[in-house]
Amino acid sequence: DAVSDLMASVEAGVICAPETTGTLDAPGTVAGTTHLIAEEPPFVAVTRRVPAVLGIGFGVKARSVDGDGISPVLMTVTHPPMGDGAATTQTFTTSIRGTDPSLTFYQFDFDYELLPGIWQMTASTGDTVLYRTTFEVLAPEQVPELASVCGFEELLS
Repeated sequence: DAVSDLMASVEAGVICAPETTGTLDAPGTVAGTTHLIAEEPPFVAVTRRVPAVLGIGFGVKARSVDGDGISPVLMTVTHPPMGDGAATTQTFTTSIRGTDPSLTFYQFDFDYELLPGIWQMTASTGDTVLYRTTFEVLAPEQVPELASVCGFEELLS
């Protein structure tokens, strides 16, 4: 996966849904909003194999070389066709800190999002791609060690 020379570090992994403090409008997404969180959760696994389970998220912790960080950063998430409009791309804006890693993630909140296949997250500023990371979303039984890691296994029925 590609990483630009503007990035000090980039690490991909799986998270459990963090507590949200609200939402931000995100018209480029199927849901129309993104989560606001008070504390960034740790990765429960540093892997790019993600179980399609509600409450599980995946993403990237990145830190810029520039101590002032990078903002705005356009996140583009590509995935199998989703929702009534069969969307294959969603976008939202974020920032990447330069002082410590910033987490940008996608979280499964709705059944229509549980789409096995290749998902890609690309962070860019202007015409510059900062990083591009690929995840493989799998049926829960294909990654049983992660399907129940967040305690949401009762949602699998």
